[in-house]
Amino acid sequence: MKNAGRSISASVRLACTIWGPLSHSARNSLRELIKRHGLSIAGGDVQLLEDRWYVTHAGLLRLAQRRRCTGIRVEQVRKFCDPAASRWVFRATIYKDPTSKGFVGYGDADPSNTSPLVRGAEMRVAETRAVNRALRKAYGIGLCSVEELGWLTGSSGSTKERTPAVGPSHHNGSNNGQPRLRDQLCLLIRQYNLDPMLVKAYAADFCGTPTLKEAGRELVESFISHLATSAQENRDALICKLNSYAQPVEVKP
Repeated sequence: MKNAGRSISASVRLACTIWGPLSHSARNSLRELIKRHGLSIAGGDVQLLEDRWYVTHAGLLRLAQRRRCTGIRVEQVRKFCDPAASRWVFRATIYKDPTSKGFVGYGDADPSNTSPLVRGAEMRVAETRAVNRALRKAYGIGLCSVEELGWLTGSSGSTKERTPAVGPSHHNGSNNGQPRLRDQLCLLIRQYNLDPMLVKAYAADFCGTPTLKEAGRELVESFISHLATSAQENRDALICKLNSYAQPVEVKP
């Protein structure tokens, strides 16, 4: 019990290091999440947005693995899909054990409820949302997942309303109340547990500028979109790419 308590306290301290001082309610919620579901801050299982915790796709998959999930079945709901309009609907079924009848969840995605950051990847977003909802139902997770809402993969408004205005300035601020580009990049780094320094080096190379700060808004937006798609499609390949930007360590004789 003492070791478990120390582990939870360490996780709360790590959360404070990442997101800054946490409110009393956020601390208590985090402790309960770790105690009940074994979610990990270091592993990127949860994210804090506007003082509320959200579980991640990676965190749900790790939870299913720990609980020895028997299988996940995902299929298109074809009668609701419209490839020409980039609209996709999936049904996911989670089998917790060999005798399970299955826990079902549905996920949909189209340009009206996804961010421009993942434009062209609506099918994958819909599949991820379906799996997340089924996993949350199967394991009693009351939290919504990051992939189901928010500016990263979805929004309640239209694409036009959510797209930040591009001005002549190169700063990463936002004039319309939407998350700044820097915040978008930070959330991606946290969600996929990426090395910030390597991401900055990759971004500068991608934008063709000496540093990321010198890149224009359109270039930074393009990089964020590229990073989000790469992380979602093949995180291992992205990690390999990032590692290529690591500075070699000089060995002293």
